[in-house]
Amino acid sequence: MAKAPKPNTARKPPVPSDSHVAIAEWSRRVMPDLHPIVKRLDELVCETIPGLQYAVKWKRAYYGLPRLGWIIEMVAYDVSVNIVFFGGAEFNPPPPLGTTGRTRYVKLKTLEEAQGPEMRKWIAQAAHVPGWK
Repeated sequence: MAKAPKPNTARKPPVPSDSHVAIAEWSRRVMPDLHPIVKRLDELVCETIPGLQYAVKWKRAYYGLPRLGWIIEMVAYDVSVNIVFFGGAEFNPPPPLGTTGRTRYVKLKTLEEAQGPEMRKWIAQAAHVPGWK
């Protein structure tokens, strides 16, 4: 019998909330140059996936669904925003970055990158693939 894969992290998942307030507060604290990217990604996620739950933990924004767990994580650094798809390896096509486990991500430095058609497709696919529980 094959061994079950070990989780990539020993950290516990964040506690979900139906309120978007924590995400809104988090987005106001990111670097000013990155705020338009974060705002657009947040809008895309909220427009594309109904019934979301939200959390902010470890300076990261999380989006999840009750039946799938956390499906998307957003991290704002000094010069870029990473949008992480916890089940991204199962997407068609998968996001380009990340080579271990099921997680894939995209590094965004411009608003134009956040508005590309593939971003909306990846966000839509995230709503159908199990995430991090």
